[in-house]
Amino acid sequence: MDKYVIIGGRRLEGDVRVDGSKNSILPVLAATIISGKESVIHNVPELKDVDLLIGLLRTIGCRCFFENNTLVVKSNSQLNTIIPEKPVREMRSSIILMGAMLARHGHVKISYPGGCEIGPRPIDIHLSGLRRMGTKITEAHGYINCECDRLKGVEINLDYPSVGATENIMLAATTAEGVTIIQNAAKEPEIVDLQNFLNGMGARISGAGTSTVKIEGVKEFHDVEHTVIPDRIVAGTLMAAAAITGGNIVLNDVIIDHLKLVSSKLSESGCSITEYQNSIQITCSKKPKAVEVIKTLPYPGFATDMQAQMMAVMTIAKGTSIFIETVFESRYKHVEELMKMGANIKVDGRTAVVRGVKKLTGTEVKAGDLRGGAALVLAGLAAEGTTVVDNVKLHIDRGYDKLENKLAKLGADIHRV
Repeated sequence: MDKYVIIGGRRLEGDVRVDGSKNSILPVLAATIISGKESVIHNVPELKDVDLLIGLLRTIGCRCFFENNTLVVKSNSQLNTIIPEKPVREMRSSIILMGAMLARHGHVKISYPGGCEIGPRPIDIHLSGLRRMGTKITEAHGYINCECDRLKGVEINLDYPSVGATENIMLAATTAEGVTIIQNAAKEPEIVDLQNFLNGMGARISGAGTSTVKIEGVKEFHDVEHTVIPDRIVAGTLMAAAAITGGNIVLNDVIIDHLKLVSSKLSESGCSITEYQNSIQITCSKKPKAVEVIKTLPYPGFATDMQAQMMAVMTIAKGTSIFIETVFESRYKHVEELMKMGANIKVDGRTAVVRGVKKLTGTEVKAGDLRGGAALVLAGLAAEGTTVVDNVKLHIDRGYDKLENKLAKLGADIHRV
């Protein structure tokens, strides 16, 4: 099992490029199934989850060629509509293959998805939307069987603005008869990126980024070339790394609007943020101040994927911060590990109270999920002595493309063993 060994106390300085978005490339990869044509995708990050999904696409019959962060997917052959169980169990995002397969072939058999254990993430909303469109769904022995003659366009009101459900319904609706309207849709930037990819290959979709998404079904698609948006969570994580080390860094190839809330909270903690056209500078010359409340919400609220990293920063801040996690109920796994390093945190249900301490102390900790693992790395950067973070390959590599290289480029003493 790979580990990070971090010697803390180094101030991060310099500039670094932000990779393509994990949460964008996965639904885009699923979407390549629909066209039966060639998709050329640029700015693809080298991640464990990306490797898993590319492998899955190859298994069901696609030809994939990946080099220098450009991926070519050819899906013109007849595809196997039975999705292999193992990769689906490892990666929750694979569930969006359901909508894509229904759009392409009208049937699919897939197991229930896995992924990080951060609390219940039921797919009832996905299944309800697909049923409304005319899909017959049966569940047995851990598998979901979906069949339809042809999907029908309908209006679907989501009980919750689920990103995955919004994506699944968008994918399915690309070939549905008539018009599908999703109300209370997720507004995340990754939804907009998926719309842009699908429209690039001939789909007719509008409204992504708002609460109402409209999809007009079409019958024919064509080849597409697309560049994935930058990863706002990677950018936010690196900004938090600057804050916790009192650093001064510039992030290149970012979309400023996607980072507004992270910038706001870090400004509140005393950091100086300077925005340019496609880059952002964060300078943190003093010990951070506590941010009164950080409450996670669906976009454009504060991202649950940034909660753990901000908590790491607040462990050494002057004062007390309150975190309220409204999205996932089991997203405080990093708390116990941070406390091993000397953090003062008390959790009551979905609320965590963080009282800043003078210093953290390096020790051996274990990542329990993707973003919690990133938080432990940040804590290690600021801690006195040596921190060893375990479970790097299992969790951190799922969402960060060689995180140690980026941090080392900025001056961190970090290496993988």
